[in-house]
Amino acid sequence: MTQPSLQAAFSNPVHQAQQCFRHIAQALAEPGLVEHIALVGSMDALDAASHASALTLLDSDTPIWISPALDSAALRRHLIFHCACPIVEQPEDAQFVFMSANDTAVLSRLDAGTDRDPEFSCTVFLQVASLQSGTTTTWSGPGIQHSRNVQLPMSPEFWQQRDAITAFPRGVDICFVAGQDMMGLPRSTRVGLQTKE
Repeated sequence: MTQPSLQAAFSNPVHQAQQCFRHIAQALAEPGLVEHIALVGSMDALDAASHASALTLLDSDTPIWISPALDSAALRRHLIFHCACPIVEQPEDAQFVFMSANDTAVLSRLDAGTDRDPEFSCTVFLQVASLQSGTTTTWSGPGIQHSRNVQLPMSPEFWQQRDAITAFPRGVDICFVAGQDMMGLPRSTRVGLQTKE
C-alpha cells in the first residue's frame, strides 16, 4: 500500500524562513497591525500563515500541540517530516500551540513561564475567521504609541482567560491568523474591552 505523497514546504527554506521570522517578529513588535505572510500555502486545516510559521519555528526541540479542530494524520505527518517536531497530547506540555477560536478553553492550561524564566512560556497561533471583525478591544503597551482599537471575533470569556494567565513577564504570546494574515498580541500588551453605551 503506497503512502500519500507529502505536500511541499518552502521552495527556498533558508530565505523564506528568514522572511517569515521577520514577519512574526514585526507582528509582535507592533501589536494590532496585520502582517501578510504569502510564503507557502495552507496545509489541511492549518492556514497559510500558521503553516509558514510552523516551518520557520519548529524543530526537534519544540514540542507542539494541535487542537482537535485543526489536527489530522496528514498534518502530523507533514510537520514531523519537515520539522521533526514532537507532537504532544496535552497543551500544557507544548512550547507552541496551534488552535482555532473554538478551542480557547485550553488557554488556562498553557505554560505561561515564570518570573525568573518567562522565555519558556508557550506561543499560540490562533486561527480566526477574520482579523477585522468582531468585538472591539482597545490595546495599549509597548509598540503602540497611544492606543489601538482592534476588532477580533473573540468572546469576552477569551479575554478574561487571557488576563488570568497574564502577569508580565509571565503570559503567552498570541499570533492571530486568518489565511495569509497575522496579528500579534504579546503578553506585554494590555487589552481593554469597550463597553456598550
